[in-house]
Formats: sequence, structure tokens, C-alpha cells
Amino acid sequence: MSTSITILTEGLLKSYGRVQALRGVDLTVRQGEIFGFLGPNGAGKTTTIRCLLDLIRPNGGRLQVLGFDPQKEPVAVRQRTGYLPGELRLDDSFTVETALRYFNSLRSGKADWKYVRSLAGRIDLDLKMRVKNLSKGNKQKVGVVLALMHRPELLLLDEPTAGLDPLVQQEVLGLVAGAQADGATIFFSSHILSEVQQIAERVGIIRQGVVVEVAETETLINRSLRRVYLRFRQPVEIEKLTAIPGVTVLSQADGLSLALQVEGEMDALIKALAAYPVLDFDTERPTLEEIFLAYYAH
Repeated sequence: MSTSITILTEGLLKSYGRVQALRGVDLTVRQGEIFGFLGPNGAGKTTTIRCLLDLIRPNGGRLQVLGFDPQKEPVAVRQRTGYLPGELRLDDSFTVETALRYFNSLRSGKADWKYVRSLAGRIDLDLKMRVKNLSKGNKQKVGVVLALMHRPELLLLDEPTAGLDPLVQQEVLGLVAGAQADGATIFFSSHILSEVQQIAERVGIIRQGVVVEVAETETLINRSLRRVYLRFRQPVEIEKLTAIPGVTVLSQADGLSLALQVEGEMDALIKALAAYPVLDFDTERPTLEEIFLAYYAH
């Protein structure tokens, strides 16, 4: 397998009884990128991640992770991967530090403890707290440190900022970006679309077990619908503008103000506007959330 590809799935299938959780998932995640995996609960995000680690077995299709087949060499994959599950289970009798040291021992004690303390400090995690006394947010912080502490080649993060306050969310995203800067590949699922838009270079959208879109984040936003707001010095021939493919009128007022919707490239509209005295021009790109909702509207 080429070292430029960290995750490859082809035709991945998984059923739970009569329920088809994955219906032919095809994904390619490049080495060193941050890949956001979008979908509502039940779309197949967690099932895909668990298949990548061989925590569950698919019913069909092909998988490669870090050059390994997870079903044949699961230990090799897990040793090189930091995993944050959607729901972290820890022994209530442990302190946070004891839990971290326990999981570190399972990985042959590779973690640098100075680095572990640094991670905990970044997200305000008290290592002396007992697990049984942790809030949901603090338990999530433990999961973040567990995923990052051994400086893995690959991070698989299932809703990494769930339960965290906004300041800690930003700190976690900073840690993820730092891991990428150190050479890690990050694959993370989320329904918080603003954070995906903030750090992900590419996104995949999964709907009912099928990946319906994979694209560069900016490309996906740029090629989608835009709203354009115009004000002219004198009335214009609106028909000439709406004759441009992809351009429709949203509203107009006094013959001088115009709101348009533009699908695709703006080039043809810009050239047509050069014939008119434009006093004001403004455009809005859709957010990733608006694009995501559009896929689920059908």
C-alpha cells in the first residue's frame, strides 16, 4: 500500500440483523490530513470507526489502515492509533493518573510522562481526581489525553469535543492541529459542523450508511449555492441576469436592489454585471452546516 494513503475502505458493509448500518462505504484518507466525517446519529460514523480498529467485523468489503489489514493485524493497527470512542469506559476505582498509566502499560509504556502532564494541563485535567467523581466533560478530557499520549501515527476521534465547554473545545482542536503538525493523520467524526469547517481539510458526508460526498472543505463550500446582494445606480434588465445558468432571483426592490442565488461559479455573473453601474455588491457563502443539511433534505 502506498504510504500516501492512511485509510482505505472499499465497499464496506455492516449489518445488525435486518438493519444495514454500512451499505458500501468507500473512503480514502491521505497521510497527514485532517479528515472530517459528518453525519447524524445512526448514519454509520461510529460503525465505520469501529471497523477500522477491528472492534467489530464488517460483513463485506475491504479495509486497510496504516498499510495493515485490521482483521489480520489488529495489534499493529491499534499500537499506532489513538482512539477516542464516543463513550469512554474506565474503572471507577482508578484515579485519572492510574487510568492513564494502565492504558500506557497496554501500549508497552511508550508515553512520555512529561508530555502527558502537558496535555492534561492544556485542557485543565486534574490527574489526581478519581474516575468515579468525573463529570462527563472531565471524562472526555481523559479520553483526549488517552488518544494523544503515545503520539500515534493515526488519530480516530469519535465526537472529540462532546461535553466540553467552548474554551476547552478550542484547546482540543488546537491539540489535534498540533498532532497533525507532528505528522499524524486525523480522522474524526462530528456533528458540530463549525469545528469541522475550522480544522478539516477534507470532509466526507455519510447518509444512511452510504458516503454521499467527499471533497475538500473549501471546494465543497465554494461550489455550492451563494447569495449575492446588489444595488444599482439605475434599473437593470433582470432577465439578462437570470438568463445566466445557475442564477435565480430571491428578491428585488424598487428596481435598484436585487438579491440573487447563484449555483456554481460566479464568473458569468461577474462579467454580466460589468455592463451595469453597480453601487454595492455583497456575497454570502453557505456554511458547512447549510451544505450538510441540503444533503439530508432529499
